[in-house]
Amino acid sequence: MSGTATILIVDDERVARDLIEGFLYPEGYNLVFASSGVEVLTHIETINPDVILLDVMMPVVDGFEVCRRLKADQRWQHIPIILVTALVNKEDLVTGFGAGANDFLRKPVSELELRARVRSMVRIKQQYDRLEATLLLRENLAQMIVHDVRTPLAVIMGFSELLLLKNAEAPEILTGINEIKKQAHHLDSFLNDLLMLTKVEADQPILNRSLVEVSQLVQQAERTHKIIAQSRKIELVFELPAGSRPVCLDANMFQRLLDNLISNALKFSPAKSHVTVRVEYPEPKNESPDSPQLRVKVIDEGPGIAPEHYERIFDKFEIVELKLRGVPQVGLGLAFCKMVTEAHGGRIYVEPNIPTGSIFIVEI
Repeated sequence: MSGTATILIVDDERVARDLIEGFLYPEGYNLVFASSGVEVLTHIETINPDVILLDVMMPVVDGFEVCRRLKADQRWQHIPIILVTALVNKEDLVTGFGAGANDFLRKPVSELELRARVRSMVRIKQQYDRLEATLLLRENLAQMIVHDVRTPLAVIMGFSELLLLKNAEAPEILTGINEIKKQAHHLDSFLNDLLMLTKVEADQPILNRSLVEVSQLVQQAERTHKIIAQSRKIELVFELPAGSRPVCLDANMFQRLLDNLISNALKFSPAKSHVTVRVEYPEPKNESPDSPQLRVKVIDEGPGIAPEHYERIFDKFEIVELKLRGVPQVGLGLAFCKMVTEAHGGRIYVEPNIPTGSIFIVEI
C-alpha cells in the first residue's frame, strides 16, 4: 500500500483517535487528526485528505452534519468518508448514507476490518485522482492543439483571400479556392468551439451580457447561411415575431449558438427540404419567474434522432449514429450550445419533427 495517502481521523475522544492511529500506523499512511466537526470544516482545505474516518457522536456539529456539508461542497465531495459509530439501528445507517457517507465502521473498531475498509477507500480515491489527471491532460492537450493549429490556419485563410483576388477572372480556379476558404472557416469554427468549451469547464467567465435584439442576430445568421442553403437546394425560412423585445444575452455567444444549430440543420437536411428558424417570446405562465423570455426553434426535415439519443447528443465527444447514411457523428457544436444556454440560465432540448426531422429548442 502506498504511504502517500493522507487519512484524516476525526473523533472527540483522544483514546479513540489513539486506537485508530495504532491500527493504521503499520500501513504507512500520513495520519492527521481532528477533535471536532468544527475543526474539520475549518481546516479541510489545509489538510486535503484522501480518506476521512469520521466519528458520528460529536458535540456542536456531529458527524452526519460534517459529512453532509463536505459532500455538498464540490471541492470535497469526491473524498471517501467512513462514518465510525456505536449506533447500530437501520435509521442511523439510512441517515449516514443520505448524508453522503461511503462506508460505515461500528465501534468497537476491528483492526482487520478498519485496515481493509481504509485500503478500499484509498483505492477509490486514487482511481479518482488518476481520472482527474487524465481529464486535465486532455483539456490541456485540447488547448495546446487549438493554439498550435490556429496559426497555420490563419495563414491558409489569408492566402486563400489573396488567391481569390488574384484569380478573380478565372472561374475554374475560384471554385477550388472558395472550397479551401470554406473548409478553413469550418475548421476555425470548430477550434473556437473547442477553446470555448475548455474555458467554460475551467469556470472562466464567458458572458458579456447586454440587451440584445434577437431578431438582428437571426437576420445576421440568415445572411451567413443563406448561400449554403441555396447551394444545397434547401429552403431556409426565418419566422420572426412582430415588434421588439430586447433580451439580456451575450450577443457573440448566442450568435454562435444560432450558427451551430442552423449549420447542423443544413448539414443533415436533404435537398428540396425546409429548415425553419422560429423566434418566440412566450407569455409568462401565472407570472412565474421561471417562465422563459425567449424561445428559439430550429426545425429541420432530416433523418431525425432516435429518442434514446436526445440527451447524449449534447454530451461532449459523444458519438451518436444518425440515420443519414449510417455515419457516426461526433462533435462539439451541440455541447457548446448546451453550455452557452445553461450559462444563460436556460435549457436546450430536442423534439421530433413529424413526419421526419428534428426540432432543437433553446429557452432562456
